[in-house]
Amino acid sequence: MKRVLSGVAALAAVATLGLAVPAQARQADPAPQAALGPAAYFEFTDSGNAKFVFKLTDPTKIQHARDLLNGATTAKPSVMGKIAVGTASYNPAWSYHYIPSTVQFFEGATEVCDAGIAYVEEHLSEVGGSFLPGNAWCPWSSRLVREVSAP
Repeated sequence: MKRVLSGVAALAAVATLGLAVPAQARQADPAPQAALGPAAYFEFTDSGNAKFVFKLTDPTKIQHARDLLNGATTAKPSVMGKIAVGTASYNPAWSYHYIPSTVQFFEGATEVCDAGIAYVEEHLSEVGGSFLPGNAWCPWSSRLVREVSAP
């Protein structure tokens, strides 16, 4: 199945996201502010047509997102990362947000981190346990819609 990585690749993706971290253990971006570049903000949608805004600070990831939007690439079109409970100024519609330093783009990932935007909101108290272990979230149907202005 195209949407599922091989066992080794899936384990690498899960290890990269550090699935052993408890749900409330991370509330903010762990990257030191000095190491961050200028931020860019992007919006994606899912199969339920909900919209979610996230922040990127890595110039390579920002360029990849822009390349997806302008059609320069179709590789790794979906968004994954670790989420933290709490509203972010750039994503006020939801009670959670991606930790910017953990955001990545992917082609396929393990099913254990797949969930729709609204479903995550409805089950936020369960995040970090058997639902989205380690706060890793990889909505398979996520597709970038646009770059948005800074809050």
